[in-house]
This record gives sequence, structure tokens and C-alpha cells, in this order.
Amino acid sequence: MAEQCCASSPFGEARRNMIAICTGLCAALVVQTMLLVTIPLYALSLGASPAMTGAILSLPYLLPLLFAIAMGGAVTRFGARNVLILGAAGLGLSPTAVLIAPGYLGVVLAQLLSGLGHTLMVLAAQSTVASLGSGRSLEKYFGWYAMFVSVGQLVGPVLAGWLIDFSGMDLSFRVMIVLSLTGFVSGFFLVGGARRAQKTEGEAIFDSAQIRLLISNSGIQLSLAVTVAVVFALGAVTNFLPVYLENLELPATTIGALLSFRALCSVVVRPFTPLIVDLARGRPRAMILSVAGVGVGLMFTGMTSSVFLLGGLMALVGLGCGVSQPLSMVVLAENAPRAQRASAFGLRLTANRSVQFLAPLVVGFLAGHTNFSVAFLVAGVVVSASLIAITRLVREEGAAQRGRR
Repeated sequence: MAEQCCASSPFGEARRNMIAICTGLCAALVVQTMLLVTIPLYALSLGASPAMTGAILSLPYLLPLLFAIAMGGAVTRFGARNVLILGAAGLGLSPTAVLIAPGYLGVVLAQLLSGLGHTLMVLAAQSTVASLGSGRSLEKYFGWYAMFVSVGQLVGPVLAGWLIDFSGMDLSFRVMIVLSLTGFVSGFFLVGGARRAQKTEGEAIFDSAQIRLLISNSGIQLSLAVTVAVVFALGAVTNFLPVYLENLELPATTIGALLSFRALCSVVVRPFTPLIVDLARGRPRAMILSVAGVGVGLMFTGMTSSVFLLGGLMALVGLGCGVSQPLSMVVLAENAPRAQRASAFGLRLTANRSVQFLAPLVVGFLAGHTNFSVAFLVAGVVVSASLIAITRLVREEGAAQRGRR
């Protein structure tokens, strides 16, 4: 009875949904980041070139690139709970595909299923968290959500690297299948609005409505600009740092540890997002500084073989990502109408997946025709140059907020 009363109150419902979302997405990110370590090494074992490896690593972002807005509409139409469960099932089938069909066919299927399942889970989770509050409370909720996502990113690479060194890639894939069940089960614990479909007006959830919202709303543009810049950097680091370090003949455990250290920095900083906003004297300046840190960290990654220097650069990337990503989600949630919120998160993911699809291809091409030092340097310069557009959008959004008052 007490649990029922707790779940029926607004605070109890928010707490229960946050626990379910954080648990499920943490497990999902463990699986996804295990794939980020295992798949590049598996592709190398098949004899794939850097360009071929880049193409394989781009595959998870292909279907979300095409259908992320429609997936966001599915959250609105069918409820976050159902979409989260479906996404977890797809994510669990990803490592299964490699075990059933070893070789390039299994890798392709695994990458496609991984991208589909992960995107469905993220959209359902972000839509649920966005409905739990506003202002500083929303910063707090997204900070905790992003922290648990980072915990998954922290555990996954280390776990995958240890399993590969200990027993090989097959065991790593089998552990991923077991972990994916946690995300599947967590969906059944969602209550309240997360279980219900939302009524929509006209074409509010369709692509054309999201494009109009993007064109007319500087807050949505700012959210997308920040997340695209950071996701491009993360795409370069997570996909090609293992390949770069493999060429330096470092063990898989060390490779996983460096990727996990980046995630650890994000974990540490995210619960303090509201405090960092205050220290930076506002959300806009916090976003600008965080993107700058990511750009600098990426720029110098390919210029050293020192594990300690690489750890410092990963700290810059991790801290910048840890601050910028939850803030970009808060900006989007506060600027998108409720009926369009899930589809707006789909638009954000479409932009993310576009960059995640292109980043491995661009970095792989540069690395294949030059070297990793040049590839990481160019990628870092691109991220740093995005600050010009982000600064302009910050000013426009500030003017728009003053106008609304």
C-alpha cells in the first residue's frame, strides 16, 4: 500500500520513473560502449582497413539518421514505456547477431540493431525525464540522468577490455546479451505519464513541424549546435582512440581504461551541473566553456603516445561533455512545446546521428590518407570553430528570452 501511495504522488512517480530510467539506460550504455571497444577490434581481426573500419563504425547511426524524428513520434503515440522495452530488445539482439553470424554480416547486423535499439531507449528516457520538472529542477534531473549514462560509459569499456584480454571477444558479446536484459526489465517499472500515449494536434510530431520549430526557435538551434559539436568529438574519440592505441600496441585493458576515464570525468561533474552553471555565471557561458574544453582535448589526442597525457586530454573531453550534454537537453526541453517534445528530442538525435555517421568516415579517411595526429587535429579544429556559431546563438536566445519576459 505504501509503495502504491508513493507511486501515485507526483514526487513518488517522478522518483520511481527516474530510478527505472537511470537503471535501464545505465545498462544500455554499458552494452553500447562495450560494443564501441569490441567492434573496432573485431573488425581489425577480420583484416578491415581504417576506411573500412570507419564505414562499419558509422552503421549504428544510419537508421537513426533517417528515422529518429519518427521514433520520437512513436514515443508520443505509444508511450515511453513501450518504446523503451522495444529498444532494449533490439539492443540485446545486437551482440547476438555477431555470435549467430560471425564475420562481416554479423558485424553489420549488430551495428544496425545497436543503433536502432539505443536510439529508441534514449528517446523514451529523455522524453520521460523532460516531463518531470522545469528550470533548476530539470537541470538536476537531467544531470542525474546524464550521470548514470556516464556510469554506463565508464563501466562498459573497462569491462569489455578486461573480458577480451581474459577470454576473448565471444565472452564479451555474451555478457552484453545478459546486461541488455536489465534495460528490458526496467521498462516495466515505469508508471504514470510514461505508460500513456499523448494526444497530438495535427502534424505536431511529423518532420515538417520539427523543421519549422528548428527554423523559428533559437533555443532549439542552440541545443542542436552544442550537442552536434560535442558528439562529433565523441565520435572521433570513441571510434578511433581504440584503433590509434592498438597501433601503439597498448593492451585492450589500457584502451578500455582510457575510454572509461573519459566517462568517469563526465560522471563526476554531472551531478554538480547547477553549481557549475552558477560558477560560470549562467548556462550560456557554461555551454561555451564546455565545448571549448572538448575541442582542445580532441585536438591534441593524436600528438602523444603517453598514457598519462592521453588521460589528461580525455579528462578535458569528459568534463566538457559532462557539462554540455545535460544543459543542451534542458535548453531543448524548455523551448519545445509539450506535444512536440519527444519528436524534438528525435530531431536532436537526428542531428547527433548525422554527425556520428559522418565522424568515423571523415576521421577514417583522414587517418587513412595522412595519420592519426592530423585526423584528431582537424577534428578538434572543427569542434573549436563551432564556437563561433554557438556564441551567436547564445546571444540570440538571450534576446529572445528577454523579449518573452
